[in-house]
Amino acid sequence: MSEQEAPIGPALDFGRDYFALLGQPREFRIDLEALSRAYRALQADLHPDRFAQASEQQRRLAVQGSSHVNEAYATLRDDTRRARYLLSLRGVEVDDDRATASDTAFLMDQMELRETLEAVPEAADPFAALDRVTADIEARHHALIEAFEAAWAAGDLAQAREQVLKLRFFNRLRDELERIRERLEDDLP
Repeated sequence: MSEQEAPIGPALDFGRDYFALLGQPREFRIDLEALSRAYRALQADLHPDRFAQASEQQRRLAVQGSSHVNEAYATLRDDTRRARYLLSLRGVEVDDDRATASDTAFLMDQMELRETLEAVPEAADPFAALDRVTADIEARHHALIEAFEAAWAAGDLAQAREQVLKLRFFNRLRDELERIRERLEDDLP
């Protein structure tokens, strides 16, 4: 069997969870450098050039495997996606369309943070104001990550799920921070 006709390998075992696929322990804290190395090795194995002379089926499987590895890598390298994925492996789903954080104080705090963000462009020094809001949001995001880790370690899946729901809000805030920063930079003389 030639190299082009050789089985594509472990990347195509779609039944393996992302942690196993990329050689990581099924834990929240992972080695991001080892994750990147495993990702690059799998992608090298699945590179289209390796299958240029292979059958159509082998080429299609290589593309599907590469896509699967990309999704696994994107999921595991992102804290929120990794937390959601861990919950899903334990049978706990987070439905973005219907689920929301139930903590009223948290939701009120989110509204205040959004108002603060909206006021940034009108501040005397918008970049300094943006830096202050960014530091605040990043500190709160980090606290939610720690709360998820504690709940996960304690086996409190309901509390871990609640932290993931809250992280969703902070991811949106972080995206908005980026948009504001880009607009401010675009408006520079």
